[in-house]
Amino acid sequence: MSILRRIYSVYSLSLFALIFIIMLPLFTLLIHTNKRHSLVYTLHRIWAWLFYTLSFIPIRKAYSDKLDFSRQYIYCSNHFSYLDIPAFGINHIRPIFVGKSSLGKIPLFGYMYRNIHITLDKNNLKSKYNALGKCAEELDQGNNLVIFPEGGITSKNPPEMARFKDGAFRLAIEKQIPIVPVTIPYNWIILPDDGKLLLHRHKNMIIFHEPIETKGLTSEDLAQLKSRVYEVIDKELKAKN
Repeated sequence: MSILRRIYSVYSLSLFALIFIIMLPLFTLLIHTNKRHSLVYTLHRIWAWLFYTLSFIPIRKAYSDKLDFSRQYIYCSNHFSYLDIPAFGINHIRPIFVGKSSLGKIPLFGYMYRNIHITLDKNNLKSKYNALGKCAEELDQGNNLVIFPEGGITSKNPPEMARFKDGAFRLAIEKQIPIVPVTIPYNWIILPDDGKLLLHRHKNMIIFHEPIETKGLTSEDLAQLKSRVYEVIDKELKAKN
């Protein structure tokens, strides 16, 4: 079984890379012309859909009836696996990810990621400050952000989340933009963050919960907002695992 799992893992991860390499010329063209063109997000969806389909990983999407995709949101999700990014990419939300700077250093992929999305070094105050400024600019232009408020894949015991950091909630209050809690319950099973890069075939799911409004909130409400988002995601993780 271990040999079969290794073969499957090499196949799936090679597939992920191959699809990206085929799409790289289009990503490059868009980066140098209009990196916010709708085709950028269409490419993300095609990439994610092909990966999940050809890797034989069924993925289901669940949306709250209260979601209005014509509105602007900050999406906050648990983060246990690198597969969380394609799980978002398969949806029609035009996401701009806020991720760690090391993603921008991956050969080829990093070129696309750092030029389309927002990267930061959580150990560098200047990098964090610059990233927050870029986030504010994207929000002012009407774009959606995907922020993993744990600050990366930091949990030592998934599906138990690490503590949330303040950045996403500070932005949501400052810009008066609602937060959508998002639960990805099974990616930690499919691709654990254990350094082995071995995949398990398992059903996948991404759940978009009811938006939490921030209109009228001030910095004094930050802790309560952060706790509320944490509780929504944590409850769903416990129900699914």
